Amino acid sequence: MVSRTATTVEQYLSALSADQRSAIERVRDTVNAHLPAGYEEGIQFGMISWYVPLARYPSTHNRQPLCLVALAAQKGSNSLHMLTVYGDKKVEAKFRAGFKAAGKKLDMGKACVRFKTADALALDAIADAIAAAPVDAYIATYETGLAKRKSGKAKPKPMKKPAKRR
Repeated sequence: MVSRTATTVEQYLSALSADQRSAIERVRDTVNAHLPAGYEEGIQFGMISWYVPLARYPSTHNRQPLCLVALAAQKGSNSLHMLTVYGDKKVEAKFRAGFKAAGKKLDMGKACVRFKTADALALDAIADAIAAAPVDAYIATYETGLAKRKSGKAKPKPMKKPAKRR
C-alpha cells in the first residue's frame, strides 16, 4: 500500500512495487488519453486523482477539487474510483455493458472498481466513461445532485437490516 505522504504523482508511482506500478500506469495512461480538457491530475486523499480545479469550480461541498476519477494501489489489490459512473443509471448501465462485452468480470461497489491487474479491466469501457464527462457537463450533474439533496428530493436510502443469524 502506498504511503499517504506522496504529494505528487511521481512520488506515488515511485513508492509502488514493479507489478503494481505497471498496472497503475496502464490505467493512468488510459485515463490521461481520454480525459476531456479542463481537468487536472494530482494527488487527492492519498490517491492519484483527476479533478476540476478549484480555480474553475470552487463551490464544492467539502472545499476540495471536484473529483472525476481516482486511482489507488492498495495492499491486496488496486481501485479505480469512477465517480463518472456514480449516480447516473444510463452511464452505469453502459459501463457495465462494456465490461460484459469485453468478457471481463466487473468487481464494483457504487463507484469503486477493484482490480489486481490492468488486464482484468475493460479499459475501453473506462475510456468511454471518462471521455463522456466534459467538465461543464460534470459540474452540471454535480450541481443537480446538490440541489436535489438540499431540497430533500434525494434522500439517502435506508440501510438494509443485516440478515438474522441462525
